[in-house]
Amino acid sequence: MKFRLVRSRSSVSRARAALRAKLGEWRADQTVTADAELVLSELVTNALRVKVPGDRVIGVRIECRQRGGLLRLEVSDAGEGRPVVRQPKGLDTAGRGLLIVEALAHRWGVCERQAGIGKTVWAELLAPGIVPAKGEEEVAAVTVRVGQSVRDGEVWRRVRSVRSERYASGGLFFVVGLEDGPALRLQAGDVVTVRAAGAHGVDDPRTSEARPRLTVGPVSAP
Repeated sequence: MKFRLVRSRSSVSRARAALRAKLGEWRADQTVTADAELVLSELVTNALRVKVPGDRVIGVRIECRQRGGLLRLEVSDAGEGRPVVRQPKGLDTAGRGLLIVEALAHRWGVCERQAGIGKTVWAELLAPGIVPAKGEEEVAAVTVRVGQSVRDGEVWRRVRSVRSERYASGGLFFVVGLEDGPALRLQAGDVVTVRAAGAHGVDDPRTSEARPRLTVGPVSAP
């Protein structure tokens, strides 16, 4: 699952809500969910503090690995440098974010983004018993087909059309038309989560607007 967040304090609660919904789908227990929410909150909070131009957004990725045994959280920003674990003194309340991540995560680290500027801070938590949804897969935008359903934040939307267009500079992008909601404009290599036509559990578009909505997009390109 991938989505983008604007640079606002409200984005912390939006990230937690999206994670809680996804872990609910995966049947994660309360301990895993609570720890994961706290870790993601700290990672997003740190990303919000990075000094970058105001129009830059934050990328979030939530992934289940090792057949449900490992939960990986990634937060990407366009800032320079790397976060460092601090040792607050006395009653200091600031600077404890990465200490919390280090305490709760199985492991964590920082890597350069594969495209664009900035970095990705990631954390992996042991999550025995998670059951990933069947029929979902992550694919490049260039392979999306009519009839599939694409995850748009917390909502599944059915694809009704796919066409390619070119930027004025010559680059190629894809416009994915949806039965409900605005079309998605994606680069060929952007990764999205899809389900095959008729897959169990796809949301009914008539009820989808009752859920919070985030924008689909690649973690690598905030």
